Amino acid sequence: MAAYAALVSLMNTIDQIEHHPSPPICIDKQQVESLAQILTFLQEFLESYKSPVSDGDEADPLEMRIVDAAHAVEDVIESHIVNVIELGRSNPNEELFECCDSFSDYTDVEDLLEMPFAAEEVNSREEVSCIDFYEDLQQVIEEMNVIKKEAMETSAEAQLQRKVSSTRAGSLTSSSTVKESMMVGFDDVVLQLLDKLTGGNRNRQIIPITGMGGIGKTTLARNVFEHALVKEHFDIHAWTTISQTYNVRETLRQVLHQVTGNLGSDMSDENELGEQLYKYLYGRRYIIILDDMWSIEVWDKMRIFFPDYNDGSRVIVTTRLSNLATKLTNSNSIGMRFLDDVFSWSLFSKTVFGDEDFPLHLEEIGKKIVGKCKGLPLSIVVIGGLLAKSELTLEYWEHIEKNLSSIVNSENDEYWLRVLKLSYDHLPVYLKPCFLYTGMFGEDQRIGVSELMRLWVSEGFLKPIINKSSKTIAKEYLKELVDRNLILVHELGKLGNIKFCKMHDLLRDLCLKEAEKQRFYYVLGQHCPRGINSLRRIVIPKSTSHTTVKDAMETMSSRARSFICHADTVPESLDFRFLRTLTTDKDSRGYLEENVFQLVNLRYLSGEFRKGFQIPSSISLLWNLHTLIVSIWGGEPTTAPVEIWKMHQLKHVEFGSPGMYLPDPRSGHSDVMMENLETLKGVLDFNLNEEMVKIIPNIKKLFIMYLLKVMERVKCLSYLSKLEILACIIDVGSDAEYLQSISFPLSLKKLSLQCGKLFHLEEILEKIGSLPHLEKLQLVSGQFATRRWEIVEGQFPSLKYLSLGACGDMECWTLEGSCLPRLEQLHLTWMWSLEEFPSEIGEIPTLKSIGLRNCSESMVVSLKKIVEEQEELQGEPSIHVLVKSSNVSQELQSLATPNFRVVKW
Repeated sequence: MAAYAALVSLMNTIDQIEHHPSPPICIDKQQVESLAQILTFLQEFLESYKSPVSDGDEADPLEMRIVDAAHAVEDVIESHIVNVIELGRSNPNEELFECCDSFSDYTDVEDLLEMPFAAEEVNSREEVSCIDFYEDLQQVIEEMNVIKKEAMETSAEAQLQRKVSSTRAGSLTSSSTVKESMMVGFDDVVLQLLDKLTGGNRNRQIIPITGMGGIGKTTLARNVFEHALVKEHFDIHAWTTISQTYNVRETLRQVLHQVTGNLGSDMSDENELGEQLYKYLYGRRYIIILDDMWSIEVWDKMRIFFPDYNDGSRVIVTTRLSNLATKLTNSNSIGMRFLDDVFSWSLFSKTVFGDEDFPLHLEEIGKKIVGKCKGLPLSIVVIGGLLAKSELTLEYWEHIEKNLSSIVNSENDEYWLRVLKLSYDHLPVYLKPCFLYTGMFGEDQRIGVSELMRLWVSEGFLKPIINKSSKTIAKEYLKELVDRNLILVHELGKLGNIKFCKMHDLLRDLCLKEAEKQRFYYVLGQHCPRGINSLRRIVIPKSTSHTTVKDAMETMSSRARSFICHADTVPESLDFRFLRTLTTDKDSRGYLEENVFQLVNLRYLSGEFRKGFQIPSSISLLWNLHTLIVSIWGGEPTTAPVEIWKMHQLKHVEFGSPGMYLPDPRSGHSDVMMENLETLKGVLDFNLNEEMVKIIPNIKKLFIMYLLKVMERVKCLSYLSKLEILACIIDVGSDAEYLQSISFPLSLKKLSLQCGKLFHLEEILEKIGSLPHLEKLQLVSGQFATRRWEIVEGQFPSLKYLSLGACGDMECWTLEGSCLPRLEQLHLTWMWSLEEFPSEIGEIPTLKSIGLRNCSESMVVSLKKIVEEQEELQGEPSIHVLVKSSNVSQELQSLATPNFRVVKW
């Protein structure tokens, strides 16, 4: 809810000032203590408070009073911060924070006035008067105290509602189980669709899947798309989501990228991209999924680029519109139906209890709850997700059933939204802001999990927990939302972590409606809520015109804290003095201006700048910047200002294309330490000397590239004792002999190394093999001087993912003893000289998949024998193999089975 988010945000703001090494202002200690007491009480009150149920457009008045009061305190504090920093900017000869530092030893305004220079000095600067600040802050604190008393009376008048608690630990594994069980009751539909896909009709067929939102259209399409029979039958597989706000050019780019690995030129138009796609698809049997189509116009514009070669190609379209399906085809449509009672109960049982038995004392009430979901799979899994994370008591389940009963008796036009809102209403209060915030992303947009969690931190949604980092808390929040089926897992990383997530359309609609009611954020183009002048977050959706954005900026609140732009157009001037979060989509064509570095309260800055841009030295005035993500369109690498080393709060720094140089810290500043910095990406020729290691002692992710001689620039790499992820590109060869002496920190979990052709791999791989925690290794280029790679017993004890590419001179690969004991995935690319797979590969019990691309044919044949031997021993396939080759001979094609796929690349 907005009230809880406002309180936690304010508490975080105060905490950041209190613990900043050089805070821009200081707050009277008595005021801090008073605020902390009020905020703590109100947070605990909201954690137990149950607001009156309202399906209208009005939010709870008490909660909104808390929102406004918390915002008022934040406005006073951050206004003073901006004024102080702007004064320092206009008086560059003065120490910006000198006055503040002088005040830090005084506990109240009376002490301040006793300073021999203070009264005269401060009163001469009315715009940054510390006395005025004290008085203004005291006034809003007193207003918050009035609300606190009202909340205390509310608590005394009625018993606090039962707090929704998590008594059973969820897991990502259980979430995965739920997603598989979503196909409960649709076995016959799966078979029907498989028959249409692989049947005898040679013409290109369009197969629409129709049904209401949440009924399982996308899940059905995904199930058959990943089916072994479909993978074997079709040469090319691609999936793209259309949505209501479609973009044909971007859709074609997505399909082209999936089938060729090429995104096409940024300057290519629809026809150019379509022609490239047509030429690649021609003569190949393909299956294309067009998910969530709303208009026949999309198909009319794209159909000419999908050749009909009389080879049995298929296009699946999922849509909520039955009339659209009729326009696409007369006979092939598949309509999704509601689940009957038996299958609804089966899905509900698996969602709540997995493979465990359903408790007898909850069966009767459970069946009543399932009946109220009316057979819609989405409603069943969302309500099931709620109950799976709650108390397993009859009283609580009866409470849920009673609420569902009132929904059933309401009007049916928003029935499903009301069912889903029940799950939102019963979320723990700390999860509500994070859930609502996720709705700001576009319809069907895949959401980067790392980005989402950083934004949650930037917005101040996460209540601090002792001995837990903000990243850990964010991961736990995300996991809870996934376990409750409120956020969908879209894509997993190589090691099984969630990489991208999505939100179902109905749940996103719920977020937008609730956010509007609570004035949580405003999405441009939607109904403008009352109180727009007090809105803190503004979202610019995709396909918003430049004129619309420009006009809207004139009416937006000058006190906005977040500006999230998904559109291709970005306002030239952002006059939001208090802005904390500013981000634009990586794929947008909008560019930020240098004036964004005047927004001194920024915590999160992500965007692209025009050619010739350089980060200004004034960046050091952004006193609380946590995340900096900068790309320069079409430009040459530049050097960051030396002032960047003064930014103690930075946690995540990422320089996109073309990368950036970091200057050496100024001499005489040996005390500089960026102890919060955990991620550093896109740095060129980074000098990792002893001094630098002391400056970034807690770095965990490091992505670096060397264009010049490496020499001793990486000699202290092993001293980074907390480094977990390292990606290093070495685009030079003259230092190849020196590079053999590189040592890696024992803390490494993921390593990606791209080397020059003169780089000898044997010695460095021996060092890498001894890393105890390494789980993922990607190695590109380099050479094997002995033309062989021997992995001896005990090496790579934790490795789960291994990728080796463009090491064409390796002719022999041997494994000895119990090496690679945990390997799950193996990928080899452009390994032409390797003639035979080591037979020991088949003996690794954890190995699940092997991928080969453009490797020697004899290697593929030897791998086939290994896989067949393992199948004979175990009685079933244990290793899935995908072979991609630009030249698929008849011999290679003859090896293909559902478990050993061979496709043209």
